[in-house]
Amino acid sequence: MPAAFAREEYQSRLKKVRDSMSERDLDAMLIGDPANMNWLTGFDAWSFYVPQVMLVLHDHDPIWMGRKMDAGAVSLTTYLQQASIKPYAEDYVQRAGVHPMEVVAGYLCDLSLQGKRIGYESDTYFFSPKSLACLQRGVDGVQWIDADLLVNWCRAIKSSAEIDVMRQAARLVEDAMTVAYETIAPGVRQCDLMSKIVAAQVGGNEQFGGDLTALSPLILAGEAATTAHPMWTDEKFIDGQTVALELGGTRKRYNAGLARTVQLGKGPQTVFDTATAVEEGLDAVLESIKPGVLAGDVHRAWQTVLDKHGLVKESRIGYSIGVGYSPDWGEHTVSLRAGEETVIEQNMVVHVMLGMWLDDWGMEMSETVAVTQSGAECLTRFPRSVPVID
Repeated sequence: MPAAFAREEYQSRLKKVRDSMSERDLDAMLIGDPANMNWLTGFDAWSFYVPQVMLVLHDHDPIWMGRKMDAGAVSLTTYLQQASIKPYAEDYVQRAGVHPMEVVAGYLCDLSLQGKRIGYESDTYFFSPKSLACLQRGVDGVQWIDADLLVNWCRAIKSSAEIDVMRQAARLVEDAMTVAYETIAPGVRQCDLMSKIVAAQVGGNEQFGGDLTALSPLILAGEAATTAHPMWTDEKFIDGQTVALELGGTRKRYNAGLARTVQLGKGPQTVFDTATAVEEGLDAVLESIKPGVLAGDVHRAWQTVLDKHGLVKESRIGYSIGVGYSPDWGEHTVSLRAGEETVIEQNMVVHVMLGMWLDDWGMEMSETVAVTQSGAECLTRFPRSVPVID
């Protein structure tokens, strides 16, 4: 099971991170986000539910430090050699009175990092305050520097190889949405629909298989359609419901998102009128996306259409997307919202997510979009109109 990309690709990514570290005068960077570990080395394992970190130095390959049981996955999925694998014993796993970062602190001392400037990710789901406190106690004289999102911003501009993989992820989510359209109907249970969707996401196609998506597939139906991120139930779809589906396709841990809306039986005309307005807004957003524009300017194109139709959407309308692990496929960097001054650059990839949640129904429409030299390329391709399904 080789790494997902060529060694040269990973070396290019490592250079980006080291250059960013140098700009901040960091001697080392401690990574807790498994998506960042994967992006830098290819490391891929469901091991992030226990403490693990990856250390980036200027003069050494990245060093993975985690549970001994998971150390084998480093050799299976990365280019890293044995000197870059530092496990801790099983006795440190979820045991009162000890913590795995005590062992990691010892490894940092062995690397003579005392007195150095070490950056760390302060707001990732996977590196706890307790972990940081344990390291701070265990390594004398270190200056711990909040370098949150340093790696994430390095990830924001994709290589051509990454975008190729995201095109594959887009094919997977299109297939999953097709299955959803073919299966959903009044009387079908939400859980039964979801089982077919997940099978399509993971099963893939004849050319390649899929991975678990970093964001759970979502069904917005009935009362749940008035909120943004409900989980499915075992309730049956009923005639007259407007149902929004937010799905993903994931290839080599790279995610592509796609949201669409269906009408089960006859629905109010306002559903179709709103969908027409949202599609007009999506066209305006896609037309505005090009290198050099501000994220806030992209949002303004959307807001102009909303104002024209008297609609309101308070949340952002898109975000950077790429490699990711549960619970999120967003990169926590680029956001398309009012006043955002981030400059859109070529080879960024964003999930443009347009959702309207009203008093008793909701709808969604989205595309995963790559920024090209001349504009926007929709990686996802699927009909946008709201079909009526009896």
